[in-house]
Parts: sequence; C-alpha cells; structure tokens
Amino acid sequence: MCTMGKIASCEIAFIPIVSDDYVLQVDKVLNIIKSYDIEYNVGILSTTIRGDIGKIHDLTFEVYNSMDKECKFTMDIKLSNICGCD
Repeated sequence: MCTMGKIASCEIAFIPIVSDDYVLQVDKVLNIIKSYDIEYNVGILSTTIRGDIGKIHDLTFEVYNSMDKECKFTMDIKLSNICGCD
C-alpha cells in the first residue's frame, strides 16, 4: 500500500477523429501531460501516467477542454487505484 497519499495509475489513449494534422494534435496532448508534475511513459498506442489522483483528474479535464476546441476525438482513459509503487 502506498504511503504517499491518493496515488493512481492511468492509461490515456487520445485518438483524433476529424483532424487536418493528427500528429500535431497528439503532440499538443503530450505537451499538456508533460506540463504536469507527474510521472508519465509515452508508448506507441497510449501514455501511462502515475501520480496524485487530483492531478490526473485535472490533466484529463485540461486535455478534453483544450482539444475540444481543436478537433473531434475519442479519449480512452483507464484508471486504477493500484499505483504500482510498492
């Protein structure tokens, strides 16, 4: 059990549906993730993040609100209360 507080793991897959430049859209999402003081690992199909659950919630809302102005998309979010920090 983690003694660091409410730590969670999250996997995010952001998929632009209607976009003139999907690479730019994905890069914008990655820049949002990188702006948070949170552990992250960029994979080929998704990004895994681990940290304070409040920051994870804030991050996902920021991605949604920012990208809603940019393109149509789906965002698959998988949350776990098993942080993997043992």
